[in-house]
Amino acid sequence: MRLSSARDEWFNAYYRPGDGTNRHCESLALVGPYQSTERVRGVAGLVNETIGAHVRSVVERLPADLFAFGNHLYHPDSNDLWREVAEWSVFQLAYLRGPKMYAKKHAKAEFVAMAVLYRYRRQHQGGQSAAPDPLPTPEAFRTFLDYTYGVELDARNWDREWEEFVQACFTACNDLDKMALGPVAGLLRAMKCAA
Repeated sequence: MRLSSARDEWFNAYYRPGDGTNRHCESLALVGPYQSTERVRGVAGLVNETIGAHVRSVVERLPADLFAFGNHLYHPDSNDLWREVAEWSVFQLAYLRGPKMYAKKHAKAEFVAMAVLYRYRRQHQGGQSAAPDPLPTPEAFRTFLDYTYGVELDARNWDREWEEFVQACFTACNDLDKMALGPVAGLLRAMKCAA
């Protein structure tokens, strides 16, 4: 029995490997290079499927916002509903922790939270949190917001206007990630102790 990280096990619990190249080619076209799990047959495959059933059981008992956040980050087949709930959760948590905003800034802050979740997902996808930041500079971040959502942020006073909220969004992502992965990590610790 080989148990890896909670992120990997979340992915593996829902991943169904196929026997051809069609699924692989379809996945590459949709998401680019992605984490894959080899198909295991025999007793080892049954053990992996049993572990996956336990992980799915824990994941499906999470509150709806954590379930959507975790599935958006680690499920092999993400969907728009999970993404929207995850974006809303990140924005709400960051907004409640930060200073109050005027309505004009509030509307833009929702899109900033969406972009931060995009960055977080790209950095942590694959299970080991080792991917580079796709938007490392404020200029790249602002360009992404303008190109993707049509939201222009002023380059002047970036630190004063947005840096604190961007950090609050990253903190919210980390906290939601910990809360979503905590029960899975607890299950894996119990399995390792039992093994």
